[in-house]
Amino acid sequence: MSFSRLSSRIFQEATEAYHRTDHVDAPMPRPYADRTIEHFLFLKNWIDAVQWHLEDIIRNPAIDPVEALAIKRRIDASNQDRTDLVELIDSYFLDQYKEVRSLPEAAINTETPAWAVDRLSILTLKIYHMREESTRAEASEEHRQRCQDKLRVLLTQQEDLSRAIDQLLEDIASGRKYMKLYKQMKMYNDPSLNPVLYAKK
Repeated sequence: MSFSRLSSRIFQEATEAYHRTDHVDAPMPRPYADRTIEHFLFLKNWIDAVQWHLEDIIRNPAIDPVEALAIKRRIDASNQDRTDLVELIDSYFLDQYKEVRSLPEAAINTETPAWAVDRLSILTLKIYHMREESTRAEASEEHRQRCQDKLRVLLTQQEDLSRAIDQLLEDIASGRKYMKLYKQMKMYNDPSLNPVLYAKK
C-alpha cells in the first residue's frame, strides 16, 4: 500500500471516530500501537479535527470573550502540537531513507513529505465537511449544488496531492531528491523569543 493511501485511510478513520462524539473534549481512541507511524497519523488527524471545531466555536459572534481567549490559547497549543507531530513524522521518513545515497543531480523539495501529509489530513476534513454540506437537508438546493461543485474540486486535489506525495517519496528512495528536517522554530510560543513575554520579566 502506498504511503498516501495508508495516510488517507487512517485520516478517514480518525475523522469518522471524532465525529462519533463530535466533541472537542472527547478522548481519542487508540486503535494503533504507540510510537508506530499509524498511531502518529491517527493522532495527526485527531489534532486537526479538534482544532477544526475549535476554530468553528471561536467564530460564534455571541461567544463570551473569556471563553474565546481560552479557546485561542488552546488553538495556539494545538498548533504547536501539530507542528511537533509533523516534525516527528519527518523524522520517521529521515530514518526510512537514511541509507539512500543521493544522486549528484539530486534536488531538495520545496516542502518535506510530512508537511505534504499534513495538507492531506486537512483535505480529509474539508472533504468530510463539504460532503455534509452538499447533502444538508435544511440548506437550499443552490447551497447544496455549490458545495457539490466544491467537493469535486477537493476530491481532485486529494488525488493530485496523493500522487505528489508518493512521487516525492519514490524520488527520495531512489536518490533523485533528498530531504532535510528544518524545525519550525515558532517564536510566539517561546517566552525567551516573544518580546511581549520576555518584557514582562
